[in-house]
Amino acid sequence: MIRRGALLLALASGLAGCASTVEQAACPAGQERLRTAQLFLGGKAAGRPLQAAELGRFVDQEITTRFPDGVTVLDGGAQWRGPENALIREAQKVVLIVLPADGAPRRMDAVRAAYKTRFKQDSVVSVTQAACVAH
Repeated sequence: MIRRGALLLALASGLAGCASTVEQAACPAGQERLRTAQLFLGGKAAGRPLQAAELGRFVDQEITTRFPDGVTVLDGGAQWRGPENALIREAQKVVLIVLPADGAPRRMDAVRAAYKTRFKQDSVVSVTQAACVAH
């Protein structure tokens, strides 16, 4: 009979090996391993719909200055459970960024903080992941 602790240790070791193998997999020729980021920006500004011109100014002033190599802005939609378990839905923008080799965590944090402050948002979700990138 296998002891539960030994089984958990074996399982954890196996999963750690899988994670490091996936993370360190070589990129195809002509591509380099970088990280990409997705920022999910709420579609309201202080409770009212965010105007396209406001978002454009924010992208120009806050995102492009920190990530001058380029970003992509997509339309999206969000939903979550708000107060009293009510379902809330709103328009959203999704910003895609190929991060520089250093990952730029301070720049990402600055963009998130600026959006929350300027548009009175509770949060700005960001997701980063490894990617093989060709220029």
